[in-house]
Amino acid sequence: MGKKREEREKEKKSRADPECNLDGEFRSPIRSFQDLSVENIRNALTNSRYLQILLSLTIIGFILRFFNLGYNSLWLDEASTYTFASMSLPGIWEATTGGEFNPPLFYWVEHLMLTFGNNEVILRFVPALLGVLTIPLVYLIGKEFIDRNVGIIAAAAFTFSPFLVFYSQEARAYSMMLFFVALAMVVYLKALKTDALTDWALFGVFSALAFWSHFYGFVIIASLVLYALYVKIGRIREDIRNIKPIALAVVVFSLICLPLIIVTIQLFAKRTAGGPTFGLQGLGLIIQTFNQISGFSDLAMIILFVLFVVGIVQAFIIDRDKGVFLVSLTILTFAISYFLSYRIPMQPRYLIFLSIIFFIGVAISYKPVFSLISNPGVIYGFIALMVLLSAPTLAGYYSGYSKEDWRGFSTELGTMTKTGDYVVVLPGYVLQPLNYYYSNATDGTLLFGVSTADELDKISLQKKNNTVYYIVTGDIMSANPNGDALAWLKEHGKPLVQGNNMVIFTSG
Repeated sequence: MGKKREEREKEKKSRADPECNLDGEFRSPIRSFQDLSVENIRNALTNSRYLQILLSLTIIGFILRFFNLGYNSLWLDEASTYTFASMSLPGIWEATTGGEFNPPLFYWVEHLMLTFGNNEVILRFVPALLGVLTIPLVYLIGKEFIDRNVGIIAAAAFTFSPFLVFYSQEARAYSMMLFFVALAMVVYLKALKTDALTDWALFGVFSALAFWSHFYGFVIIASLVLYALYVKIGRIREDIRNIKPIALAVVVFSLICLPLIIVTIQLFAKRTAGGPTFGLQGLGLIIQTFNQISGFSDLAMIILFVLFVVGIVQAFIIDRDKGVFLVSLTILTFAISYFLSYRIPMQPRYLIFLSIIFFIGVAISYKPVFSLISNPGVIYGFIALMVLLSAPTLAGYYSGYSKEDWRGFSTELGTMTKTGDYVVVLPGYVLQPLNYYYSNATDGTLLFGVSTADELDKISLQKKNNTVYYIVTGDIMSANPNGDALAWLKEHGKPLVQGNNMVIFTSG
């Protein structure tokens, strides 16, 4: 069975388009870790276009992810990260078992980062760094899956993607999950070819780290295991012992994640007990995921989706299993997400790992273009296209606030209030970002968090002659879906200041 597969691949390669090799006759002297030396590295960097481009992309990716890293103030979820990271290491685990809907690994890392200080840059440093390191990993995935050209185009898409830049500059676990999924996929693709137990064990380890970073990482990991079973099913039928490598990966993953798996089952039952009060559902989730991964642009989404479809077709032409890989991982992810969106709150950022599959598919579409033009400029043209599609959104991203400006609002609030005034935040849980920047003890005010009209009535009755400042965010629609809190504010308050998804009302 294995020999037949190899013969089919050789036959397809012989019929395939001539390879586009940016390096010409140069052959890298670095074939393994044993070949790493100053001379070989210098030789490779001097003569390999691929390494030169990859190094340039990584440097650019570093600039894009670290530029203005502390510009935006922390928003609700990032302030929540700070809240949990401030706990002790055992306390973070206790919070997870107590109902926090995120695994503890990212919080543990952020806890250690807080020893270096407490500001936006410190909290976002790890996501930004992991976002940069994912760029060369995506190159390796593309190279292992098809060739170096797919790798370099996909790496370019990752470098300039506004979606990935945005979540690399957010103190949440999405960038960490993506990094470990990419790392797992590098060894996974190698393991599919070698069946080496070491590679499968490493896949289990990196997959476990992805799951410890974010619960939704399980979706892509499970999909990869199912695909591996599909590819190896013939050999497994011949001899059941051939399942041993995949089984090893599953066992390694299960052993590392056992405590978290038990907690996950409990949390899932709790989370699905009631319907979602926010997030996207059904087809809307799928469309928005494509839109955001494409750079928050409808035009870019259309162009990249067409290229993605072309890439899938080309993958089937190269090797049917490669086409099945792209299609199955995409469909499985969306099918699971579609179902879950009616049970738990879902957002496109949970599916951030799908950007690997999407951009690999987009990159493969260079092949039919190269078969028509047969010029290395095709590769540079695809890289330039990734830049052009991302540039408008990136320009807007760096020119203004992209998150709620709690820092600015807190400063402005301090200039408006006087001792004895009331500060009321709606919904109550957004006290976290306000507390990060605003000290009611220093300002001499009384601070409350509420979510309903009844709670607002109680505060209004006890305020006496003091002025009340109400800070309202868009989250109030999720926390108070019947709308009585907003109706109360419109009747009893008047808007003073309006910002990015935030409004300050006053009782005066």
